[in-house]
Amino acid sequence: MADKLKTYPALRWAGLALIACALIALPFVLATAGTTWVRVTNLAILFALLALGLNIVVGFAGLLDLGYIAFYGVGAYAYALLASPQFNLHLPFWIILPIGALAACVFGVLLGAPTLKLRGDYLAIVTLGFGEIVRIFFNNLSQPVNITNGPQGISRIDPMRIGDFSFSQSEVILGLNFSGPIKYYYLLLLVLLVAIVVNLRLENSRIGRAWQAIREDEVAAQAMGINTTHVKLLAFGMGASFGGIAGGMFAAIQGFISPESFVLVESVMVLSMVVLGGMGNIWGVIVGALLLSFVPELLRHTVDPMQRYLFGHLIIEPEVIRMLLFGLALMLMMLFRPAGLWPSKVRKRELTDE
Repeated sequence: MADKLKTYPALRWAGLALIACALIALPFVLATAGTTWVRVTNLAILFALLALGLNIVVGFAGLLDLGYIAFYGVGAYAYALLASPQFNLHLPFWIILPIGALAACVFGVLLGAPTLKLRGDYLAIVTLGFGEIVRIFFNNLSQPVNITNGPQGISRIDPMRIGDFSFSQSEVILGLNFSGPIKYYYLLLLVLLVAIVVNLRLENSRIGRAWQAIREDEVAAQAMGINTTHVKLLAFGMGASFGGIAGGMFAAIQGFISPESFVLVESVMVLSMVVLGGMGNIWGVIVGALLLSFVPELLRHTVDPMQRYLFGHLIIEPEVIRMLLFGLALMLMMLFRPAGLWPSKVRKRELTDE
């Protein structure tokens, strides 16, 4: 199929046009089933952004990071503090998002600098501790000076606006009803496309090849003249900046954030998306993020009614079944598809005999 697309460019452009039309029409189709599914789609795009950022660290550079959700939180709190009554600052989002990305990048470098000599399990433990430390700081920075409002979180966060155009308000445009979630969908989709382009350029760049060399053999990469210190810090910083942007958009969409949104389980979920989709493969990572975002919601809406229909009452909570199936899926993946659903060619050669 790939050879046909290369031979007939018209087929490729026709396929891209169909995909574009489907993506444009998707929120209106989902809205017929309820606004909830548009919100779930927006959350899936946010997770795709997070997975793309973590893929730089884990997939490209081979550095295991279990505290990645901390950068998500840094971006979210940066937006909340600069666009809410907390400090009575209401800066526009196109100023806050770069600030959040820069703040997350700085935190990424601060995490990477002392862990340059660590590998494998040791690096995972340190990054896990970092993620918990950041969450605890968010939870306790309410005394003696109230910065984060502690466990109560920050509310009344400003939505994204461009002049008088607000992404949170419904309005009719060209005869179509654009609700707040639909507006945010198109903005998130645009940001995701930019993130994909950046990742593709990074993957095929000199820096991307240096990351892959470190992942394969750090000693050999250093012997070949690669400055592994700078390249590793760049991976942490670049990956963290994606998390910062996603966190800022999350805060704007939700209008409220608290430390409970940035727990360890979220880091594990994002890492699972990267592993399930295929480490090192941009498209595989996106597929993994979409699957682990939509499938749990589908189970949430089907498990409860199915049990009541079959047994007359609820036997097992949907959340329990969801986590059981999630764990079973990961076990089966590790046994039969260790490289992921859509692995990169390099990872596939490493983990299979093909």
